[in-house]
Amino acid sequence: MDEALLRRLTPGVLTALVRRGADFAAAEDAVQEALVEAVRVWPADPPRDAKGWLVTVAWRKFLDAARADTARRRREDLVEEEPAPGPAPTVDDTLQLYFLCAHPSLTPSSAVALTLRAVGGLTTRQIARAYLVPEATMAQRISRAKRTVSGVRLDRPGDVATVLRVLYLVFNEGYSGDVDVAAEAIRLTRQLATAIDHPEVAGLLALMLLHHARRAARTASDGSLVPLAEQDRGRWDTGAIAEGVEILQAALARDRLGEFQAQAAIAALHADAPTAGETDWVQIVEWYDELARLTDSPVVRLNRAVAVGEADGARAGLAELAQLDGSLPRYAAVAAYLHEGAGDLITAARLYAEAAKKAADLLERDHLTRQAARLHTLLDAHRHG
Repeated sequence: MDEALLRRLTPGVLTALVRRGADFAAAEDAVQEALVEAVRVWPADPPRDAKGWLVTVAWRKFLDAARADTARRRREDLVEEEPAPGPAPTVDDTLQLYFLCAHPSLTPSSAVALTLRAVGGLTTRQIARAYLVPEATMAQRISRAKRTVSGVRLDRPGDVATVLRVLYLVFNEGYSGDVDVAAEAIRLTRQLATAIDHPEVAGLLALMLLHHARRAARTASDGSLVPLAEQDRGRWDTGAIAEGVEILQAALARDRLGEFQAQAAIAALHADAPTAGETDWVQIVEWYDELARLTDSPVVRLNRAVAVGEADGARAGLAELAQLDGSLPRYAAVAAYLHEGAGDLITAARLYAEAAKKAADLLERDHLTRQAARLHTLLDAHRHG
């Protein structure tokens, strides 16, 4: 049984049912029943047109449920409109499904879960394992999301920016469970890029590829975090980097700059440097200027302060940092790094310890704690030297 084929076909089948008039929740249930039937029947009797078979069976499952529903009269019209059996259209019209799953009425976590379920074809159990929550909790989240979008028609243009934010959330939320969620986000973004010609879709895909290329070098053999400057660049995926840079260059050539293209440009400059010392920090600062103009984000300005510190010296970075709100996430960690660069090890050690207490991520907390301990050791050696 080709599970990958079923996952690829699922969003198109679901979209076909919704376009025929099925509400989203009922259509999704019917598609799941059709997939179960396919697993049972196909090994012995594989269909010539897999998608057509799934659409036909899912539509019948939907109609069976509709006939049993109390709203029989309203749905009888759908029975009369059932299309004649035949090959399913080859056009990929899943773009509207992306928009539906990233509907503004959904919370970010619900949009992520529904996208993975409806567009990605993952099971509720797989999604729950990936996000480290009980399966029942994820089932409730997906059910609520399905109910929320059931009344939404697929007849209006969706918001590409919202879809991209949802996909970026998927990409950033770890690698737990039996599904590589980051790789799944890249697959879905690739699929979106084939469905819509948009430079920011290309920018997000490039950004994902460039970040994902460094994944193997991000942790040491003991599981500890390895900062970018200390990573073994020989472990970076040069194929993914080359693809990401090529996609980014084509997007930038269209002269419709967006935040994901700017982020990807920064990632590309890091990837292009043979060593950390050869990083083009001046150009990275310029891209952060563009990104700050596009987003007006304080987090972007925080990261820009680090880049300024690398390009113009730690004291220049601290001057930029002084203009920002000290309650920002990772503010203390950035301040510690810049104070260390400026030679103020006492302040840096204190700030590393403070940042470790605030860190939500366990790997980052351990890294910051080690940084504080390292500086304390240096200070002790200096005192006794």
